[in-house]
Amino acid sequence: MKFNSIHHIAIIGSDYSKSKEFYHDILGFEIIRENYRPERDDYKIDMKLGDSELELFIIKDRPERPDYPEAYGLRHLALKVDDIESVVAELELFGIECESIRTDDYTGERMTFFKDPNGLPIELHE
Repeated sequence: MKFNSIHHIAIIGSDYSKSKEFYHDILGFEIIRENYRPERDDYKIDMKLGDSELELFIIKDRPERPDYPEAYGLRHLALKVDDIESVVAELELFGIECESIRTDDYTGERMTFFKDPNGLPIELHE
């Protein structure tokens, strides 16, 4: 069996405007297509960053994510950056709080975390 790459990651959000603003306007994901699905009463927004795709589902009345990253399921989304300090500074301009920048014990690379509007941890990795 041979896989070429990860095609997409799917994330469920609860607030259409906040989620779209966060992933598109703030993080810079390009919108490929956006659809309202009346049979499900939800939105599906397909986005792209480089060669990676993100499916953002906006579904009302879903259970909240437990407040710790070791819950079963997606632990976090990691974004590769060239200059971690400048990205943290930009996020803070939008009122997004980041953890302290630290060095990964195994790779020796710098990293930090922040959260999306629904509490999903997002890692910046330099």
